[in-house]
Amino acid sequence: MKRVLSLALCAACARSLHDSPRIEAVAAAPGAEPDRLLAEADAAWKHRTEPGQAAAAEDLYLQAARADPKSIDAYAGAIRAKAFRIGREKDAAQRTRLAESAVIVGQLCEENREGSAPCDYWLAAALGLQARERSATGKDALPRMSELLRRAIASDPALDHGGPHRLLAIVLLRAPSWPLGPGDPDAALPEAQAAAQVDPEYAPNQLALGEALRKKGREDESRAAYSRALRLALEAAARGEPDAGGWLDDARAALR
Repeated sequence: MKRVLSLALCAACARSLHDSPRIEAVAAAPGAEPDRLLAEADAAWKHRTEPGQAAAAEDLYLQAARADPKSIDAYAGAIRAKAFRIGREKDAAQRTRLAESAVIVGQLCEENREGSAPCDYWLAAALGLQARERSATGKDALPRMSELLRRAIASDPALDHGGPHRLLAIVLLRAPSWPLGPGDPDAALPEAQAAAQVDPEYAPNQLALGEALRKKGREDESRAAYSRALRLALEAAARGEPDAGGWLDDARAALR
């Protein structure tokens, strides 16, 4: 999730959460039973690099959430698909719309499955997406993200390959420090190390670890982590992982 955040402070801050949303505002009426919709969404998601497939997956996940408001997989899938689309969208206004709708989906997940680690994690990720595209929401989003991620860590630290630890590390690395924000490089390093311990073979964990080590001035260890991330990203690309290209770009940039 390295590209989730752009955490600049805002001159005129805005709320990061939206008024109590309704699923009908973001999801079409379901065209099938929830299980079938999820299966079709997963199938489209596997082909997300092909034209239209990420959007199709998003639509199907949202239909599944409308058909079964308790389906965590549907909410998580929709937010993940929106994040993928944002990363490839050239139009700034469309990126903002996708990010804001991702937050709404995360809020719906929280409302229907309160206290669920995946809902906490994916809402935090959505808030980060929105902060990147609409920086005025960043100041309000940062403490919410930190709280959500710490709750997810307490419940399910292994979620998304150690995602709660990884995303919290990135927040702590890139946010302004106190009193303006929760930024804390000293606290970020243990979080990045925890993510790498959960899944040392996942390239984004090594990227986060490399960034945290570099921020602490441990350059040799940082380059080792980035080199490992590069190797893992190359292996993932060879397996056909759709996200591997971004990981490769980040690792190569860090090693230059």
